[in-house]
Amino acid sequence: MAAAGYVIPHGTSYVSPTFTADRGWLHLEGRYNYENLQTGSLWIGYNFSLADKPELKLTPLLGCVFGRESGIAPGYLATFNYKRIALFSQGEFVFDTQGKAASFFYSWSELSYAPAEWFRAGLVSQRTKAYQTPLDVQRGFLVGFSHKKLDFTAYMFNLGWTDPTVVLSLGIRF
Repeated sequence: MAAAGYVIPHGTSYVSPTFTADRGWLHLEGRYNYENLQTGSLWIGYNFSLADKPELKLTPLLGCVFGRESGIAPGYLATFNYKRIALFSQGEFVFDTQGKAASFFYSWSELSYAPAEWFRAGLVSQRTKAYQTPLDVQRGFLVGFSHKKLDFTAYMFNLGWTDPTVVLSLGIRF
C-alpha cells in the first residue's frame, strides 16, 4: 500500500492511494486519483521474472478505469536491478469509452542509485492527465528512505523549467 501526495502549484493538491497484492504470478492493484482526479482503476496482471542477476521483472496488466475517466487500459510494470542501480517503469494506455480524443498514455519511470540499503537518489519522469503543466513529460529528481517495511520518497518535478511540483510518497509493505 502506498499514498502519494501531490502538491500542485496554482492548482488543486491531492492524494493518490494505491493498493497492490502479489501472490506468485498473480498481481492485483487498485488506484484512485491516478489516471485522473476523481477516477479509480482496478488491475490484474501476470508477474514474470525474466532474470535473477541482474534482476529483471515484467508484469503485463489489464485495467478497468472508472469515474471522471472511464475506459479499458492495457499496461505494464517493469523493474531492472543491478547491484545498487534500479530502473522502474510503469505505463498504461487508457482507451476512453467516452471518445477516442480522450484516450491517453500515462507513464512513470525512475532511475535510482542506492549507496546504502536505506537511501536512494535518482531521476524521475512522468506523463499524467491528473494535472496540467506546460510540459507534456515532466522530469525531476527523487530522494528515498527506507526503514523496515516503510518507504518514504520525495520527488521534485519541473525544477528549472516551470513551477515545481512536489510529490511525497509513503509506502508500507506487508
